[in-house]
Amino acid sequence: MTTSTDAGTATGGAADDDGRTATGGTSGSDSRTATGSPTDSDRHTTAGNATDNDRRTATGAAPKGDAAPRPSAPPPTAAGPDPFERDVLPTSKGASRSLLGSLLRPHSRRVWVASVLLLLQQAAVQAGPLLVAFAIDHAVPALREGRHGPLIIVAAAYLLCATASGGLQYVFIRLAARISQDVLLDLRGRIFRHGQALSLDFHERYTSGRLISRATTDVEALRELLNEGLQELVSIILATVYITATLLYLDWGLGAAAVATAGPLYLLVRSFRRRSSRVYSEKSSAMAAVIVKFTETINGIRPVQAFRRERPNDAAFARLNGRHERINGDAILEMARYVVSSRLVANVAVAALVLWGAYRVASGGLALGVLAAAALYLRRLYDPIDRLGMFLNSYQSAAASLEKIAGLLAQRPSVPEPADPVPLPERPGSRPGREVVFENVRFAYRTGGEVLPRFDLTLAAGRTVAVVGSTGAGKSTLAKLLARFYDPSPSSQLRSSRGDPNPSSQLRSSRGDPNGGSVRVDGVDLRDLSATDLRRAVVMVTQEAFLFSGTVAENIAIGRPDATREEIERAARAIGAHDFIAALPDGYDTDVRKRGGRISAGQRQLVAFARALLADPAVLILDEATSSLDIPGERAVQRAMDTVLHGRTAVVIAHRLSTVETADRVLVMSEGRIVEDGTPAELIANRGRFAELHEAWRESVG
Repeated sequence: MTTSTDAGTATGGAADDDGRTATGGTSGSDSRTATGSPTDSDRHTTAGNATDNDRRTATGAAPKGDAAPRPSAPPPTAAGPDPFERDVLPTSKGASRSLLGSLLRPHSRRVWVASVLLLLQQAAVQAGPLLVAFAIDHAVPALREGRHGPLIIVAAAYLLCATASGGLQYVFIRLAARISQDVLLDLRGRIFRHGQALSLDFHERYTSGRLISRATTDVEALRELLNEGLQELVSIILATVYITATLLYLDWGLGAAAVATAGPLYLLVRSFRRRSSRVYSEKSSAMAAVIVKFTETINGIRPVQAFRRERPNDAAFARLNGRHERINGDAILEMARYVVSSRLVANVAVAALVLWGAYRVASGGLALGVLAAAALYLRRLYDPIDRLGMFLNSYQSAAASLEKIAGLLAQRPSVPEPADPVPLPERPGSRPGREVVFENVRFAYRTGGEVLPRFDLTLAAGRTVAVVGSTGAGKSTLAKLLARFYDPSPSSQLRSSRGDPNPSSQLRSSRGDPNGGSVRVDGVDLRDLSATDLRRAVVMVTQEAFLFSGTVAENIAIGRPDATREEIERAARAIGAHDFIAALPDGYDTDVRKRGGRISAGQRQLVAFARALLADPAVLILDEATSSLDIPGERAVQRAMDTVLHGRTAVVIAHRLSTVETADRVLVMSEGRIVEDGTPAELIANRGRFAELHEAWRESVG
C-alpha cells in the first residue's frame, strides 16, 4: 500500500486527472478534458465587476493594512500557447546536463573504474592488427629460416589480448549495469517523490498519463542509452584515438589520409543530430499523448460504456496512435539516411586507401604487413560508424526524454513550504476547534477567470458552518483554500487570468495586497504553517472517498499512521463502520483493492470518516461528502457526520440540504460572494435563496 504521511489531508481522497475524464473522444495532449474541466466548475465562474460596497462579507470588517509580499510560483504568461498543453515544460539552459550530472555524481568513483576498464579493454582489442603486421613481416620470415620463437610469441600475445579483452569487457558490463540500474532507481524515485510534492494546481493541468510516460517511457529511453549507448560511444572514441595514432605510427601517409576522411563523416553526424533532435522530441510527446488517452479511457470505462463512446474513443486513439507511428517512421527514416550515407563514405575511403597502399607495396614503398594491418585498422575505424548511428539514435531519444524529465523536476510547488514555519498556538483544553479567518482573499484559477473577487469570512472555533449555492458559486474553491491546496492569488496571477495588461488596475482592486489576502487559523497564516502542522490541524473529506489498494485498517490508519489496531477499531465503531467491516471476508485485514472497489460508495465514505476521526483535526472540511450516495447510504453517513463533526470547527459544502439542517450557521454563495448568512431557521424565515433551495429540497424528498 503506497501512501504518504500527508495523505490524511484529503481523507476522502481526490481522483487523479484521469479519474475525472473518460467519455469524450478528444485527442492530443489535452485529452483529459473528455468529460469536463480538470478542475471543479468554480474556476469557470467570473465574479463580475461589482464594487467593494456591493460585495457582502460575513464579518463586515474592513480589510487590514498591507501585508508583506510573499514568494509564489510565477504565473503563466497570458500570451502564447500553454506549455502544459504542448507538453513542453520550460527548463533552464543546460538543465538536462545538470540532471544527468547529478544522477552520475554519486557514482563517480565507479564511473572512473569503468572508464579505466574500457580503456584497457580497447588497448587489448586494438593490439590485434599490430600483431598481425609483426607476424607477416617478421614471424613468417623467421619461420622460413627455422626459427619458431617469433611466431609462438605472436600467437601467445594474440591469445593473451583476446582473453584480456573478454575478461575486461565482462567486468565492465557488470559494473556499468549496476551503475545504470542505480541511476534509474534514483531517477524514478525522484520523479515519484517530486510528483507527490507538486501542488494540486500542477496536477490539474498536467495529466497523470504524462507523469506515467515520464517515469516509464522516458526513463526506458535513458536506460537504453546507459546500458548500451555510452559503452558504444566510449568504445568508438577510444578505438578512433587508438587506430588513428597507430596508423600514423605505421605509415604517416595512410594515417593522414584516414584522418582526412573524418571531415565528410563529421558533416553527416552533425546533419543527423540536427534533424533527429526535433523528431525525437515530438516522438516523446506523441507517446505521452497515447498513454494519456489510454489511461483516461480505462479509468473512465464506466461512462465510456454507459454512453457508448467506444467508437469515438477508438477514432481519437487511432489519430494519436497514427501520429506516433508517423513520427516513429520519421525517426527510422532519418536513421536509414545516416547509415546509408556513412557506409558509402566509409567504403569509398577504404577502397581508395587500400588501392593506394597496394600500389605503394608493389613499388616497394610500403611493407606488406603494414598494408595488411592498415587495412584491418581502416575496417575497424569505419565499422563503428553504424554503431555510432545507433548511439546517436539512442542519444537523441534519451536527450529528448531527459529534457522532458528535467522540465518536470524543474517545476516548483505553487504552495511552497515556509522558510521559517510558525507553530499554531496551544488550544485551551475547554475550547473545541480553531478559529478560521479569510481576510481580503482573492482567487483565480490559472486556467480560468477570477472565482473569488474579494472575500472576507470569520468562522468561530467549534462551530459547524454549511456552505450552499449553485454550481460554480465558489464553494469548493473555499474548501481548497482552507485545506491549502491553493494559496490566494497574487495580483500578477489575477492579471494573467483576466488578460489585463495594466498592473495598476489590479493592484488597486486588491487594495494594495500583492498576496491576494490571507487565510488564517487561530491567527496564523496558512502560508506560515509547516506541512506537518497544517495536515494535523486541517483535514478534508471529499465527495469521492478515495481508498488505496491495501487493507481496510491500512486505509483508516492513513489519518494517523502510528495508530494501534485498537484505536483504528475504536474510530470505526464511533463512525458506525465496524459492523460492515467485521462482515468482510478478512475483517479489518480485507484488501479493498483498487480505489476501494470491493466495497460500496457509502462504505467507502464511512471508512473516510473513520480516517478523519482518527486524525482528530481541529478543522474539518466536508466537500459534497454525501452527494453521490443513495438515501440509505446518506442516512448512515449522516449519523457518522454527527460523530465526526463534534468538538471541532467544521465547514460542510453541500448540495443536499439534509446535511445542512444540523449546522450552526449557513452561508449561501453566489459568484464568489456570500449573499446570505445565518442559522438555517433564520434563512428559511427570511424567504430568500436558501428558503427557495430548502423548499425545493423538501418537495424532492416527498
